[in-house]
Amino acid sequence: MRLVVQTDKKTAYRQAGHRAGRGVGGRTGRRTGRRIGARAALAVLAVSALAAGCSRPDAPVPPAQGQQRLQAPPARALDSYATRLRASTAARAAAAKRWGLRQVPLVPPAPPAVKPRITARPGFEVAHQEDWDLPPVFTTVPTEDKVVFLTIDDGADKDPAFLRMMSELKIPYTAFLSDYLIKDDYGYFRRMRDAGVTLDNHTLHHPYLPGLSYEDQRHEICDMQDIMQKQFGRRPTVVRFPYGNYNQDSLVAAKSCGVKYAPIWNEEVYVDHWEFREDDQRMRRGDIVLTHFRGRNEWNGTMVDDMRRFLDYVTAQGFAVARLEDYL
Repeated sequence: MRLVVQTDKKTAYRQAGHRAGRGVGGRTGRRTGRRIGARAALAVLAVSALAAGCSRPDAPVPPAQGQQRLQAPPARALDSYATRLRASTAARAAAAKRWGLRQVPLVPPAPPAVKPRITARPGFEVAHQEDWDLPPVFTTVPTEDKVVFLTIDDGADKDPAFLRMMSELKIPYTAFLSDYLIKDDYGYFRRMRDAGVTLDNHTLHHPYLPGLSYEDQRHEICDMQDIMQKQFGRRPTVVRFPYGNYNQDSLVAAKSCGVKYAPIWNEEVYVDHWEFREDDQRMRRGDIVLTHFRGRNEWNGTMVDDMRRFLDYVTAQGFAVARLEDYL
């Protein structure tokens, strides 16, 4: 129903005045016209009210011209989110207690919308590092976030308790795998992958790469790329050179089969101690931390013990553990 109140009022007044003038004289007609005009206006208002009343009581009222309706989430959605958040926090606290941590690990911030520019650490470059666009070797990711990155090498120990611990605590990490150590149980690392862990390249046999020819280095790196694709459905873009040793051939070979980054580490954690690369023996924002898949046959403890030491230390220092690939 389209109501144009102003036009209707004028039309009613003119019609009423014309009829009154013909029947009872001009002055009386004007008074009568005014009365009739008033009644017409009231009738129009009544029609408007009736039109509004005919709509459903719960029908949304359109916003005024130029306004934008506020898109506030429904109260039920907010309540549902708060409930899930409380449940997640409680589960994390319960898991921390169950695995014997001193504190609940901190939650990392959201991944950066703009990734930091990764370059080779000064002194870690090779000839033609930049003009050949070779994968950078670095120990720390440039970030203002108070985070560190956990990386675990080789794949020798396959402790199911470690998988449960990291999954329950929701701790991200990157696994660098060597085929000669994982081929007896690819399924263990598939479960790791299915839990959201990134699996990356650590060569076929973990050799000292600078002692090999270019062709042999390429075999170690690129053939491992093929195995990663076949077993885990993805060709990594990140490699870690065994022992942190490499030369120009290592980087050229890695680039030739799709590798973009070659991180090493700034700290290494063992089941019973830490080792720092920097002289001041402290952790920095964006540091990459190394540990290994090891058990009691090589360490005086388990992977769970190793992770307990790692998490207690970084949490006490006010750091969260973030996912390395989110910053690359």
